[in-house]
Amino acid sequence: MSEIVPLRAADNAAVMMMLLGEDQTAGILSELEPEELRMLGEKMCALGEISPDVIAQAIAGFVEKTEKLGLVAHNRVGQVRTMMTRAIGELKTENMMRRIVPEAPAKNSTLELARWLTPEALVPLVKDEHPQTVAVLLVQLDPEVAAEVLHSLPKEAQSEIIHRIATLGPVSPPALEMLEELLNRRIAEAHGQRPLQMGGTREAADIINGADKATEKRIMSELNKLDRPLAKRIEEEMFKFEHLFVLDPMAMGTLLREVPSDTLIDALKGIGEEEREFFFRAMSSRAADGVKDEIAARGRTKLADVVSAQKEIVMIARKLAAEGSIAFGSSDDDYV
Repeated sequence: MSEIVPLRAADNAAVMMMLLGEDQTAGILSELEPEELRMLGEKMCALGEISPDVIAQAIAGFVEKTEKLGLVAHNRVGQVRTMMTRAIGELKTENMMRRIVPEAPAKNSTLELARWLTPEALVPLVKDEHPQTVAVLLVQLDPEVAAEVLHSLPKEAQSEIIHRIATLGPVSPPALEMLEELLNRRIAEAHGQRPLQMGGTREAADIINGADKATEKRIMSELNKLDRPLAKRIEEEMFKFEHLFVLDPMAMGTLLREVPSDTLIDALKGIGEEEREFFFRAMSSRAADGVKDEIAARGRTKLADVVSAQKEIVMIARKLAAEGSIAFGSSDDDYV
């Protein structure tokens, strides 16, 4: 019998999340910070098959920790609010919470909202502000998001902003309140009294991708009858580069024969070694080794070039699928 490798904390948490019901998991995930949510999501997606021994190990680790920790009081009001909202709806919950905790703070601050905005949404809010103000905001963000925001700001201000971040030290509550007021004002200026735009083809595609294949097929079929151009735009959002990983070696080989070498190199630079194997398995050993050497020799590649190359390969795959040269899946229920 093989020895069970002890799970790391993040892997342990991922297993526990998969054991819970969707509503319970959603409630827990809603309490996490953006970086924590990203890390846990990656771990959950990478779990693969979970054996009974691994499940037992995860539960044992959870019980051991809870015996020592108990239940902390942090954000207890928020936890109660979330549970009540699920039970009786938001409107009734708001009225009930005002009676239970009259001085309860607002659920979300503008600064908290900013941590979930895209770089494209954040840049117009702070592009003309003092470097100190921008520095205070950037340290609140996920490092990757902060880097993109910094890159989009005027070049002459970037060094000064980094200097401010590196020497920031303690930030007083009044400084954070001023940042909150700034963000509120900028959002009002950008959107006025108009509601912020919600939904769209990408959001619709994400929801459909999460449904089972039968539901996906039925919805897309009905959408094609109702609004064919819209259905096409949603379908384009649903078709992602990672969908190519389901191609069998023969179909992948057909696709790769149509893909320029430079495009393939740039596209593969943006994925991990394990994902690259889906492509290498469709090549001869000599060809695969050649591509690996080119990837190593290419050095750093701009993210924009990687995304562009992956989109180009997806377009080629869509064309071949429409022509019947390649197929995704083996039955009528497997399609994109």
